[in-house]
Amino acid sequence: MIPIPCLCIAGTHSGCGKTTVANGIMAALTSRGLNVQPFKVGPDFIDPSHHTRICGRPSRNLDPFMMGEEGVIQTFEQATIGADIAVIEGVMGIYDGIDGTDFASTAHVARLLNSPVILVVDVKGMSRSTNALIKGYVDYDTSIEIAGVILNRVGSIRHQQMIKCSLSTHSFGWIPKREDIAIESRHLGLMMAHETGLIAGLGQVIEDYCDLDSIVACANRASHMTAQKMNSLPDLRRRVGATIGVALDAAFCFYYQDNLDRLRTLGAELLFFSPLHDPVPDVDALYIGGGYPELHLPSLETSKCTRELKSVVDTGMPVYAECGGLMYLTREIATDRTYKLCGILLADVEMTDKIQALGYVKGESIGNISFLPPSQCITGHEFHYSCMHPDRDAQFAFRLTRGKGIDSGKDGLSSVNALGTYTHAYFTDSFARIFVDAACRFSKN
Repeated sequence: MIPIPCLCIAGTHSGCGKTTVANGIMAALTSRGLNVQPFKVGPDFIDPSHHTRICGRPSRNLDPFMMGEEGVIQTFEQATIGADIAVIEGVMGIYDGIDGTDFASTAHVARLLNSPVILVVDVKGMSRSTNALIKGYVDYDTSIEIAGVILNRVGSIRHQQMIKCSLSTHSFGWIPKREDIAIESRHLGLMMAHETGLIAGLGQVIEDYCDLDSIVACANRASHMTAQKMNSLPDLRRRVGATIGVALDAAFCFYYQDNLDRLRTLGAELLFFSPLHDPVPDVDALYIGGGYPELHLPSLETSKCTRELKSVVDTGMPVYAECGGLMYLTREIATDRTYKLCGILLADVEMTDKIQALGYVKGESIGNISFLPPSQCITGHEFHYSCMHPDRDAQFAFRLTRGKGIDSGKDGLSSVNALGTYTHAYFTDSFARIFVDAACRFSKN
């Protein structure tokens, strides 16, 4: 066990530029030949898609609410096997956690992993006042190490010098104000990695304006101990043999990497397919994640998968769907017009121009679906602009103690062995095993 170099890129607030800086540092380190393991604090799916594309290694979420503190440490240790350096992108402002607390904040994760922090500061509209702001962040919680700052949206060399002349915290560099390096946003966040060509230039921005050698030296001060050999962990996979089809295309692309790995560890082979372009694959279960089905409704309405899926569900195949996947399993989605979809779950969906739910979710199953027994815990996150109108006699699968779900703290609609939820769940070992075992039972029928 040896310490792995590690760095946490935090921000003063959302929108300060930490995603641009984190992606740039990952790209610059990768260009220098380092094997970079990326991470994202919190439940986000989109930033990790950029990390994965840059680094060539799956980015992992680190979220104490969904995973627990031990889960954060375990994921970090397992994911960094074979890596040269770990780079963690923070979430929101560095101290922003659940319900105004520190819990699940960037600072919380940095503290768990003993990671030094580089604070990204948006200096637009400030000069000397920047230093008062930085001093407040550095002094607010001395249990974490803010090793220095990167100044973002600097207007000119003169602007940079006006800040630096009284700066008492180490500066790793500055990023000029440039609109061409901002990643475009839409209703669920930034554009996905495959939809933008900006990534290639971000590493050069870091090389040009920041001291990358100093950034690496900072990462080398990290003290978290982790295994560094690929053969240091035993193979814990069960030899079960079920095959789970995982929907993966432009419409369905939100997955926690740990969920996929947990299914594999418990004996499932994963077969990726596109509901936009492919028929239902020959598998023992289906996992349909979230994403942007609302942007692809004409294609989904006429796809072969949409036409076939209800008859497959009627055979008893286990199907688990989240958010966008839940919407796909319903009868119809109304936007500019009404689009007919799978017709599996007895509900209709309406797209709106306002956020309908955003935040963490916690609850337990109440036993209204055959493959999922009662009292199974669920933790996750919800974020959607749609609202769902289930039939009056709808039976819900989860009772939530936190979160909105489909209707006032009730989540999960089911039909035969298909289950759809608004919650993007972080799989427990128990849930993953139940789902894999259900696929095994179906394969033997």
